[in-house]
Amino acid sequence: MKKLLSAFAAFTALTAAASAADLPRRVAPPPVFTPVPVFTWTGFYAGFNAGYGFGTDDRRAGPVVAVGPATGLVAPGTSAVIAFGGRNSTDGFVGGGQIGYNYQFTPGSGIVVGIEADAQYVDFGRDRNRFVSTSPLAAQQVFNPNGLSGLDFFGTVRGRLGYAWDRTLVYATGGFAYGSGGGRDFGLPNRSTDDFQTGWTVGGGVEYALPTDSFLNFFKSNAVTLKVEGLYVNLDRGNGLNGAFAVNNAGAIITTTSPGVVVVNAGQTRRDTEFAVVRAGLNYKFGTY
Repeated sequence: MKKLLSAFAAFTALTAAASAADLPRRVAPPPVFTPVPVFTWTGFYAGFNAGYGFGTDDRRAGPVVAVGPATGLVAPGTSAVIAFGGRNSTDGFVGGGQIGYNYQFTPGSGIVVGIEADAQYVDFGRDRNRFVSTSPLAAQQVFNPNGLSGLDFFGTVRGRLGYAWDRTLVYATGGFAYGSGGGRDFGLPNRSTDDFQTGWTVGGGVEYALPTDSFLNFFKSNAVTLKVEGLYVNLDRGNGLNGAFAVNNAGAIITTTSPGVVVVNAGQTRRDTEFAVVRAGLNYKFGTY
């Protein structure tokens, strides 16, 4: 009897094991997919820049004016010839800041459009009124008869259109430009001390977004970008200072049409302030991706 019971128990155990083997196994859950973030240029940004600006007008002839005693600029019975240098030293340091917004149509690689505004300090026109004379002058101030060329600051409001290859953006840019020079060096006495100018600008550049692990990425984020940019700027100076020549010790304004003044050589008559800017910049884009 015991043998029979033992055989029955063994048979039952084998049957249970076989039935368990036939049951479907529990399927493990699939791994959670975490997409890799794709960089996009879309977003607001702000930053600063620095570079060098230089004049693009290659004409070098400066005006030459002869003056007599009737002007009050020379002693009675004498005369003088004043020659202005043709080069106005429209070159020097450029630096400032910018803000803007980009929109990228397709993250990763694709077309990027945007708008940017910047304001720049410039060190232009240091020698804009430099002249030589054949005799000492009795004058408080002497001006270039063709108008003055110099800037204290300028700025732009530009559109941007480019194409991005992941973190590299190549773009063209253009739009409105403005600028001004300040102080008595840029205006006549009892006149406005600023000569505000407006015009246009066009240029292009390349911008690169730093990887998170770059030692230059001090924010340790995907939001720091570096750019190199070139701009051509053309500002219309107008005719406000044309013909302005000097102010004598009596405070009278002498012009090229005053008695005793002879324009020997009108020199260059260009009215616009034209210059190019090459600069490097750093931006912080708000929003990591």
